[in-house]
Amino acid sequence: MAMDLFQRTIVAMLLSFIVAYVIDYWLINGSKKWGQWGFDHPNARSLHVAPVSRLGGIGLFLGVLTSWSFFSLTLPNMVWIGLCLLLIVSVLDDIKGLPVWFRLCLHSFVALSCAFDLFFSGGGYFSVIIGTAAIVWVINLYNFMDGSDGLAGGMAVIGFGSYGLFAYWAGYENYALINFSIAAAALGFLILNFFPARIFLGDGGAIPLGFLAIVVGVLGWKESIWPLWFPGLIFSPFIVDATVTLLKRVFRGEKIWQAHRQHYYQSMVQNGFGHRNTALCWYGVMLLAGISAVWAAQQDSSVQRVTLIAWSTIYLMLLFIFESTQKFRGNRG
Repeated sequence: MAMDLFQRTIVAMLLSFIVAYVIDYWLINGSKKWGQWGFDHPNARSLHVAPVSRLGGIGLFLGVLTSWSFFSLTLPNMVWIGLCLLLIVSVLDDIKGLPVWFRLCLHSFVALSCAFDLFFSGGGYFSVIIGTAAIVWVINLYNFMDGSDGLAGGMAVIGFGSYGLFAYWAGYENYALINFSIAAAALGFLILNFFPARIFLGDGGAIPLGFLAIVVGVLGWKESIWPLWFPGLIFSPFIVDATVTLLKRVFRGEKIWQAHRQHYYQSMVQNGFGHRNTALCWYGVMLLAGISAVWAAQQDSSVQRVTLIAWSTIYLMLLFIFESTQKFRGNRG
């Protein structure tokens, strides 16, 4: 008996969730027997104090790929190639450690290849350059934001879940199942990553998630499923924190490639919110961004503009409140 879209969605999500959870649970226990390879040891950027396995991306993406394969879901060949390259190299980096220059060259190569495939026919070389820079940035900002228990996993659940929900309502089965599979696998991982985290995403999870966040978002726009601003608003909590933090460090003349703990979410953890409350606060912002994006994308252009202006105002207010609080704490200290 053939399954309808709702039934296929449920099966796809269950497959992704179960495979991701089981494999990551096994990795948590197995890594204790394999020695210290694949562990995230505390450093200048870390908010944890004991070594934790950083192989969670393996389970997450095996869950995703299991579901995608079962339903023969399609993506452009260049996206498949880019995803596989990023996944393999990033997992190797989690296990053995690879030079920064090599990883950035790979990110740039994958981004350029995908940007040429996605943008050249519609905008020429200038669009390819802008697209390449955007893909490289989102790949890395997702990794930068993976530094507190439950944060990056929660963004994946809510972000890709929002993609999937809109595609489902719009009747785009392929995109709905692609994104629901990612969200469900991320949930399987998140159960083990929420405070106190027993496993981390690692580069093997964060780098491919950042890649898919922007590439799947652009593909949805090219297929006329959603407007171009839609992916940006959904993932705006990560985009705003990472981008503002980078700009602040550039203006202060700091070495932006060095590890640090200056992201807003990191400051929240250090200033007493803790991992759990920080994650819950961010989940609230993520949910509001996702819900408003899904709602506004179904309205006329004037409502969409007002929504984007409203969110720009909200972020400016939040940044102002946070910076003011930080200065007050500093003056009191």
